[in-house]
Amino acid sequence: MRIVSLIASATEIICALGFENQMVGRSHECDFPEGITRLPACSSPKIDVSVSALEIDRQVKRVVQESLSVYRVDTEKLKMLKPDIIITQDHCEVCAVNLKDVKQAVCDWLENTPKIVSLRPNNLADIWIDIKNVAQALGVPKRGDDLIRAIQTKMEKISTAAKNINKKYSVGCIEWFDPLMAAGNWVPELVGMLGVVDLFGIPGEHAPCLTWDSLVDRNPDFILTMPCGWGLSRSQKELSCLTSDSRWNQLKAVKNNRAYLTDGNQYFNRPGPRLLESMEIMAEIIYPKVFNFGHHGAFKKL
Repeated sequence: MRIVSLIASATEIICALGFENQMVGRSHECDFPEGITRLPACSSPKIDVSVSALEIDRQVKRVVQESLSVYRVDTEKLKMLKPDIIITQDHCEVCAVNLKDVKQAVCDWLENTPKIVSLRPNNLADIWIDIKNVAQALGVPKRGDDLIRAIQTKMEKISTAAKNINKKYSVGCIEWFDPLMAAGNWVPELVGMLGVVDLFGIPGEHAPCLTWDSLVDRNPDFILTMPCGWGLSRSQKELSCLTSDSRWNQLKAVKNNRAYLTDGNQYFNRPGPRLLESMEIMAEIIYPKVFNFGHHGAFKKL
């Protein structure tokens, strides 16, 4: 079987199911497990991702308004790789190569047309369905069920321990710096499983816009920043969007040394197996005296 994944979370699902050696291609964003970067990238961004958060937002909105994709699929490379299965997504125009792009890329293949599996992870329940669908497409449905069960069991254990602490904390999860956006989809569910109130995100819905007035008025106990697509080093360079604003130092979380920068690229924004690690990171941040999973390199205090 020859597999191409055009979304980072799907690559992680494929590898967790034991099919890393059967992958022949990936997206430009697929970088975990580490060995996966040996594979040829079959996509690239149409926008300049090296510019500021505000300029990236402007570019994305401009492209989407023109009914274009934010990403480019390398059709010739796909043909050369001759995949049996291509896994993509139908969740977000901005997150990764989408279903429409892939269908267009393979529409003129006259023979050996690959099977296309499209994921749509809006919430945790959808993610479990996506894992099932990938496992089914790879012919190993039981492995999918076992993987889901293992992740859920560990999440439930953390959830039970966290809720027994009986602290009534609130949190603001920031997914983009400029303009301000809160984390949505599965992130509020992870927060809720820890017995914490997410003040801004709505389970199952895309990242909502967030105003400074709302952030100051609701004044969360913790602030977790998790910029979509950015690791710690890139996020650190853009922090002045937040910290240079006079209202930043008014926030309770900042005053109490409870504002954190996390690796949004590797963890919170990838709807796959490592959402377990994302939940562990949150637990370590909010309840440091109770949880220690060894993820300290994935977050830092602001």
